[in-house]
Amino acid sequence: MHWELHRGAACSMVLFIACFLFAIKSAAAISATVSDDNKIIVSLQPSDVTNGSSLYYVKITQSVNLTNYKLQFKDFNSTLPPPVVFNASYHGIYYLVTLLTGSSKSTVKPVHLVAVLTKPLPVNSVAVYDYKQSPQTGVLFDIQYPKQTTNFFSRLKLSYFEGSYYRTSLHKDFLKGKLIFNTWLPGTCYSNITFQLVAEANVNRVPLMEYSAVGHEPKHHRTAPYPPSNVSMKIVYKRRQSEGEIHAGHEHYFLNTNKTADERSNAIDTEISDPTANQSAERGDNKFTNDADKKTKANWALELHPDSKEISASGSDYLDIMNVTEEDSPNVIYATTASVRSVIGPETVWLVLQWFPPKSYTAYDGFNIYIQREGNPGQVFTVENDSYVFELELQEAGKYNVNVTTVSSFGICPTRESSTKKALTFYLSSFGKWFKEITESPQNIAVKVLNSITAHVSWTHSQDNNYDSIVSIVSLSCQQQLEGQRIESHYCYKVNLSSNIIENLMPGAYYQVVVYLKNGPAVGPPSLPVTFGLKPSGVKNLILYPLGPTAVVLTWSRPYSVVFKKYVVEMYHHDPLNQNSKWKTIQDIPFTIALTTSMTVTNLQPASRYEFRVTMVSWGEPEMSCCDRSLMSYITAPLAPKITWLEYSKNLLSVSWTYGDVTTEASNSTLPYWLVVAVGRRIIKKSVPHSTMTTLLRLPPGDIYNLTVVAYTEGSSNSSAPRIIQLQPASPKSLFAVNKTQTSVTLLWVEEGVIDHYEVTCKQVGARDEGKKEEATVYSPIVTLTNLVPSTSYNCSVTSVSYERYSAPVFITVSTTVTEVNSNMVVISALAILSILLIGLLLITLFVLRRKHLQHARNCGAGIFVNFATLERDGKLPFNWRRSIFAVLALLPSCLWTDYLLAFGINPWNKYALKKRKLANPVQLDDFELYLKDMGRDSDYKFSLQFEDLKLVGQDIPHDAAELPVNRCKNRYTNILPYDFSRVKLRSLHNEEGSDYINANYIPGFNSAREYIATQGPLPETRNDFWKMIMQQKSCIIVMLTQCTERRRVKCDHYWPFNEQPVGYGDITIETVFESEPSDQAEETYQSEWIIREFNVSYADEIQRVIHYNYMAWPDHGVPTASATENILQFVQLVRQEAMERPGPIVVHCSAGVGRTGTFIALDRLMQHIQEHEYVDILGLVTEMRTYRTSMVQTEEQYIFIHRCVQLMWKKRKQQYGNSDVIYENSRPSQL
Repeated sequence: MHWELHRGAACSMVLFIACFLFAIKSAAAISATVSDDNKIIVSLQPSDVTNGSSLYYVKITQSVNLTNYKLQFKDFNSTLPPPVVFNASYHGIYYLVTLLTGSSKSTVKPVHLVAVLTKPLPVNSVAVYDYKQSPQTGVLFDIQYPKQTTNFFSRLKLSYFEGSYYRTSLHKDFLKGKLIFNTWLPGTCYSNITFQLVAEANVNRVPLMEYSAVGHEPKHHRTAPYPPSNVSMKIVYKRRQSEGEIHAGHEHYFLNTNKTADERSNAIDTEISDPTANQSAERGDNKFTNDADKKTKANWALELHPDSKEISASGSDYLDIMNVTEEDSPNVIYATTASVRSVIGPETVWLVLQWFPPKSYTAYDGFNIYIQREGNPGQVFTVENDSYVFELELQEAGKYNVNVTTVSSFGICPTRESSTKKALTFYLSSFGKWFKEITESPQNIAVKVLNSITAHVSWTHSQDNNYDSIVSIVSLSCQQQLEGQRIESHYCYKVNLSSNIIENLMPGAYYQVVVYLKNGPAVGPPSLPVTFGLKPSGVKNLILYPLGPTAVVLTWSRPYSVVFKKYVVEMYHHDPLNQNSKWKTIQDIPFTIALTTSMTVTNLQPASRYEFRVTMVSWGEPEMSCCDRSLMSYITAPLAPKITWLEYSKNLLSVSWTYGDVTTEASNSTLPYWLVVAVGRRIIKKSVPHSTMTTLLRLPPGDIYNLTVVAYTEGSSNSSAPRIIQLQPASPKSLFAVNKTQTSVTLLWVEEGVIDHYEVTCKQVGARDEGKKEEATVYSPIVTLTNLVPSTSYNCSVTSVSYERYSAPVFITVSTTVTEVNSNMVVISALAILSILLIGLLLITLFVLRRKHLQHARNCGAGIFVNFATLERDGKLPFNWRRSIFAVLALLPSCLWTDYLLAFGINPWNKYALKKRKLANPVQLDDFELYLKDMGRDSDYKFSLQFEDLKLVGQDIPHDAAELPVNRCKNRYTNILPYDFSRVKLRSLHNEEGSDYINANYIPGFNSAREYIATQGPLPETRNDFWKMIMQQKSCIIVMLTQCTERRRVKCDHYWPFNEQPVGYGDITIETVFESEPSDQAEETYQSEWIIREFNVSYADEIQRVIHYNYMAWPDHGVPTASATENILQFVQLVRQEAMERPGPIVVHCSAGVGRTGTFIALDRLMQHIQEHEYVDILGLVTEMRTYRTSMVQTEEQYIFIHRCVQLMWKKRKQQYGNSDVIYENSRPSQL
C-alpha cells in the first residue's frame, strides 16, 4: 500500500513532537537499527549513561496512529545493559525512538531521539508480457505484491540488464499491479529483471528510504524485432547446368547481391513495411553473430533436409483463403506434384527474394526464410545478418507461401523472430507458368432476388484484372432448425459456385454469400459476407371450423418446399364500440415439419365479426413475412337466448327472453334479428328486431307448441332451450240451430283453434230424471241430431276436445217442430219448371253469340286472351252473385262464356288479379296490321290500357339485397332495384356484406334462361364490380345504349380506357385493342350512329376478348326516330350475329338498365321468334321480362315502338320469303 494511505491528521502531531525532541538531543545518541525480520533493536551508548540517572527507558512511537510503547533497560552492572528489542508490526513506516532517563519514575525525562524506517514486504511474483500495441518496444509487467494493511510503500524500483548494461528506474504510477514500459529497444535481450518496493519518509528534513528484499525469481525478456523492409520476389528462368554443376548446386544455396534478373523474369513487389534509411540495426555494444546452422538445400524438393525446420501452414500467419477442391470447381486445373523440370526441359525455375534491413535500433542476428508448398510441410532457411538476397530453385508445381522474418538470438533470452504480416503467395503450374497472388477482394456485393427460388449476385472489382469468380453460399436457416425438422438440403453446408446465378433456393430461407476472385488456381481474399432472405410462400387452404359462440378452430396447410421460423396467427375484431381496433397477434406457432397445422382460438365474443390471418415469418434479420392473402372472415355464432316469461291471453302469447349476462350485449353484436318459432300443427314464425327482446305471438288455441327463440347472425344461429306449451282448446263460438224438423235438428258453430273433435250432448228439458240423452262425437263444426221427439225442447251442449283436453261447454236450447202437411211442394215444382226454361234460354243465347263472334272464336282456338280492360264498367255486381256465376261457369271453356260475361258488364280480370297472373295477348302476324290499327285508335288508347296493366307486374317481388345500407350507394336510381331471385351475384374471396352485389339481373332469352344480363350504367364506384361481372360471367359482348353524358347530365361512367394504354380496374386490367370510327363503317349512312370497340380483359393469367357495341342515337326515356327504325334493327342483327359465335350472356345497359335495355332485349328475342313462328305475344313477352327485372320497357312510347319494329320485321320477312338473305335465322324452337 502506498505511503499516502497512512498520512492523516496524526502526521502533523508526530512532526511537532519530533522537532521538539530533536531540539534536546546531543551529538551522541542511542543506537536504533531494523533487522530483516522487522525488529527494531535499540542499544545504549556509553555517552547515554550519566551519574545522576538510575532509570533508563525507551519510548517507541508509531507514526501511523501515534501509539507509544515503553521499554526499560535492565541488568545494569559494570557494563552497558543488553539491547532492547521491539517487534514492529508495520512495514514501510518510520518509528521515533526516544531515550528517557531519571532517578525515579517521576523524574524521567527525554534526553535523546532517533528515527528509524522499516522495510516494506518484498514483491511476491512478476509476469512479463508483450505490450500488444507495440511488442517491439513495449512490455507489460504484472506485479503481485503483499496487500496487507500493515505494508506501506511509495514507489517501485525496476532493475535489469540491457545487454551488459545495468539499468534501474523508480516508478510511482502503476494501476492494480500493472506497469507498462514502452521505451525498450526492439530485438534486445533484457535479463535479471527484478522489482523492489520502496518506502520513504522525511523526518525533520532528513530523508529516509528503505528497499524491500527481492522476493521473486528474476525474469528475462526479449522484445520482438522488426521485420525486414521491402521484401520483393522474382521468378527467374535459367538455363539448366551440367550434371556436375547441378550436384554441386545441391550443397548450398546462392547468395549474390549483385545478380541481375533474367530477361524473361517477372517480378512481384510487395511492400510489407515502410523502408528505412539505415542499413543496420546493430548497436555499438551489441554486435551479434549468427550461431545457427547455415546449411540448407539449394534444390528444395518434397523431402525435408535433416537440418531444416518443419513448419505447418496452420502455424504461420499466411493469408486465409477458401480451400478449393476439384469437386467444387471441376473446370479448374490445379497443379499436381509433377516435376517442373520434366515439363520445361533445359530451363529451371528460380525463386529470388530481396529485402532491406529492419528499422533502426533493431538488434538482429540474421533472417529466416519460410517456404511452404500447399499440401506439404514447410521448410525454413536461415541467412546471416549481412545478407539480403536469397535464391532457390523450384522443382515442384503448386501453391507457395513465402515469408521472410528477422531473427534475434544474442544473450540468455530465448530466440525471437519478427511477426509475419503477410505471406507472399504465388502459384506455379506444371508447365512452369506462375500466377501472382490475388490481393483484391470483390467490393459492393449485392444480391437481387429474381423469384422465390433464384437470386442474382453482382459485385465490382478492378477493371484491369479479368478474374474469374467463386460464389460461396451457405444457408443460415439450416442452423436454426432441428435435425429432425430440416427441410433444406442444397445449401446447409457451404457450396461454391462458378456462376453468379444461385438456383434451387428455398422460399423463406436465410443465406450468406461470400465472393472470391480467382485467377487460375489462385484464389483471392473473401469479400465481406452479405446476407439475404427470401419471402416464405405463405399458407394455403385456410379453413375455419366453429366451436360454438366463443371458439373456432383454424386449420391450414403449408407448401412442401418452404422454410420459416414460425406461424403468426392474428385476429381483427370488428368492435363497434372501439373504432381503433387493430390486428392482434394471438399466437406464434414455431415451425414444424407437419404439412397441416391447426389451433383453437377461444374467448371470442359471440355474434361478433372477426378476421383471421396466418402469416409465415422467416429466419433472418429483419424478419420477412407472407402473406396477407391468407385471410378468413367469420361471424361467431350468437349465444343461446333464454326464455324468461310466457303468458297466454286472448289468443296472444307474450314471450320475453334474455341474451347473455347483460342485455346490452345484443345491441353491440351483429345480430340482425330474433326469430320466435312456435311449432305445432302449424309452424308460426315471427321476426323481432335485435334491439327488442319481447314480443306477442298469435297462436291458435288447443294446440301443443314447441316454442324457441332463435338468435341469428349472417352465417349462423343459436336456439334457446325449447319450451313446450299446451293451450286450452277454445269453446265453440256462434252456436245456433238450423233445419229444425219434427225429429231432427242441425247445430252449427264456428270452429276456433286446433280441435281434434267435438262432443255434443242433448237432453229433454223438464224431465224429472236425466231423461234420454242424445250424445254424438263429431269432427266438424256441424252436427244433425236425429230420432228426436216432435214438439220437444232439448238442452244441448257442445265441447271442444284437443289433445284430451276439454274446453268449457257451450249451451243452446232447441225445439223440434209439430207434424204438418207440406204446402211448399207446389212452389217447388213451379220453380223447377221455371229453371228449365231459363237454362234453355241461356243455351240459345250462347249459340247466337258464338256465331256473331266467329273471329273471336278463331283467336280463342289459338290461345288468345282478350284485353278485358277495354270493356270495364263502372257498376260492379254483388260479390255473392259474381262468385256463384263463376262457380257454375268454371266447368266450361273460357272462350264460351267470356263474351257472355262481358255482355253483362262482368270483367273477371280486374286489376287486382293482374298482379298474380301473366298477361298475354297473342296475335297472328297476318292480322298484325289490323291489330295495330285497332290498338292505335283514339290516340293509342288500347296501348295505354295494356301498359297500365304492365305497371302492376312484379310489385310484390322482393329486392331486399338492394335495400341494404352498404348497397344503396351502388344504385344509380333509388326506384330501379334488382329482384333478389334473379340478381347477378359476384364471387368474392372476402365474405363481407354487400361484396356480392351489383345492380344487374339475368333475363331469359330465346335460347337460354340466362341469355342476357340487364344492368345499369356503371357508376365510378361500381365500374370495378362491372368488369368483375364480365370476367366471372364469361361475357364477351357488351351492348351500351347510351352516351356517358346526355343533356348535360351524367348517364353512365366512362368505364373503359380513354386511349390504348392499359388501365387497371381493381385486379382486372383493360386494354383497348380496336375502336372503329364512323368512317370505317361506310356501308350505310346510318351506321355512323354506333361505335364498335374491342377490349382485352385480363385477370392474373386469364385473358378474355370483349366486343363493345355502343349505340349513341337513342334518347333517354324515348325511342329512335321513325326513320331510324330500320337502323336499330340492323344494330340488333349485328349484335346477334356476333353472339352466335361467342359464349356467355350478353350484357346490356343504358343508364337505368330498364328502358332502352328492355326494348333492345325484346327486339332481339322477337327477331329470333318471328323466324320460326307466325304469331307474336308482345304483351306476354314484356310481362315475363318485368318478372325478372323491374320496369323493363320503361315507357309506353317504347312499348309502341316495339310493335312498330315487329311490323317492319314481318314486312321484310314476307318480302324476302324464300330468299336465303333473311333478316335472321335460328333453328332453335320457340320459347315464347
